Amino acid sequence: MIRAAVTEGVRAMALLERPEPRAPGPGVVVVRPEAVGICGSDYHFFAGELSAEAGGALFPRVQGHEIGATITALGPDCRPELALGQRVAVWPLQACGHCYPCSVGRPNTCDNFQLIGIHIDGGLQELLSTGQDQVFPIRTENPAVAAMVEPLSIGVRAVNRARIESGEQVVVMGAGPIGQCVCLAARERGAQLLVIDPQRQRLGLSAELGADTLVWTEPGEVVAAARSWAGPGGPPVVVDATGVPAAVRAMVDMVASAGRAVQVGMSGEEVSLRIGSLTEKELDLLGVSCCGADEFAQAVDLAERHDALLARLVSQEFSLAQAPDALRFAIGHPTEVMKVVIRT
Repeated sequence: MIRAAVTEGVRAMALLERPEPRAPGPGVVVVRPEAVGICGSDYHFFAGELSAEAGGALFPRVQGHEIGATITALGPDCRPELALGQRVAVWPLQACGHCYPCSVGRPNTCDNFQLIGIHIDGGLQELLSTGQDQVFPIRTENPAVAAMVEPLSIGVRAVNRARIESGEQVVVMGAGPIGQCVCLAARERGAQLLVIDPQRQRLGLSAELGADTLVWTEPGEVVAAARSWAGPGGPPVVVDATGVPAAVRAMVDMVASAGRAVQVGMSGEEVSLRIGSLTEKELDLLGVSCCGADEFAQAVDLAERHDALLARLVSQEFSLAQAPDALRFAIGHPTEVMKVVIRT
């Protein structure tokens, strides 16, 4: 038997015993999760706030989609570069391969996708069985860094979706884990960065990444300051990593004409926009979902080269037995939390 933290219902999680995974079949890998990051979607799932489309009401479930693990068993016909004892980052997305998004080469937006930790049991357990395509070897001594590959992959996806080029001015709204990951990925492209957040202490890490920083005050002031920072016309790219309506509206207001407004932060909120902002500026309004396999591989490479920096995003660690407390702490202390990691 193995231990698993099972979300049995809304705000109800228990440490239970479950049968060990069976011996892996062809192309199947068994991994031992070592570190599992907790993010906003985990909060929403735990609180019963995810929409049906995003995986709501799928109890009971073992959560955890940000997973650093080691391989404990390999089925026949697995990729030759996979080996027992190897540390891996787990790409949580599984696409159907048949819907319209899949047919046009965008399986990361699959209509029938399954996400490990949301639709399929995830990393908050002592052993996890998954397909070989989901595991990516990573060179790091810190399993928490391997777990950070998944949020970093969202940053990579955002930068790719935004078509950021060297020298471009980019504003990132939000200096939480996803905002910092967007910042890191954009810096790799050679972008000039301004990061905006109401928490001054979060902006310190953004500054170390080479970004200019601005404390959020009120929307009009922030929009004016960001447009002044970028120079005539405003910033060509603005990324919202908050999902907060006021920040989303500020993104649309501050971005330059012919610019790209990129929505990464998740939210069930509604935003009031002046329709003319879209037509007069002829904006590209872009949403960002999960990443594809190639982008996950790019995130692994980025994580290997910025191991120490990513480790600093981890603000609190809990044990598997403390998983319910970890989620409640993260939800209840947003100003104290950057990234909670559960060591399994």
